[in-house]
Amino acid sequence: MKVLVDTSIWSAALRRDRPIGSPVVHELRSLIGDHLVEIIGPIRQELLSGIRDESQFRRLENHLTAFPDIDLIIEDYVMAAKFFNLCRTRGIQGSNTDFLICAVAVRNDLAIFTTDKDFLLFAKYLPIVLHKVRERLEPSAPLPRARGGHSGGER
Repeated sequence: MKVLVDTSIWSAALRRDRPIGSPVVHELRSLIGDHLVEIIGPIRQELLSGIRDESQFRRLENHLTAFPDIDLIIEDYVMAAKFFNLCRTRGIQGSNTDFLICAVAVRNDLAIFTTDKDFLLFAKYLPIVLHKVRERLEPSAPLPRARGGHSGGER
């Protein structure tokens, strides 16, 4: 399943003071390597907003071009409003962008990768799937060997 990566994950990965060995950062790298990362324009905008240094802005803008935006359609905005209203009746607040992320994820059958705890509340009432950091083999553990002479490539 492809994964819509929220601003909170990108920010953790792009932070200069990020902890070495962060499971979230390793997971994002793994998802990128597996070509499973998706993004939408509002997330791109959040990431680029507030960068004062023009060269840093251009560098990040350039890096993000590797991830084309999912096209947003009218139904995404309507569904986001429905999700907002449903959650509000349950006493749960969220941003318009958060509910847009939920709507796009549902329409495109994507999991959502975020550290934003609000999504745990949304998941109680919305048909969203939250991506969790996958367990990894310990670095010292031997990797499984391929059988039958297969030497890599597509699996």
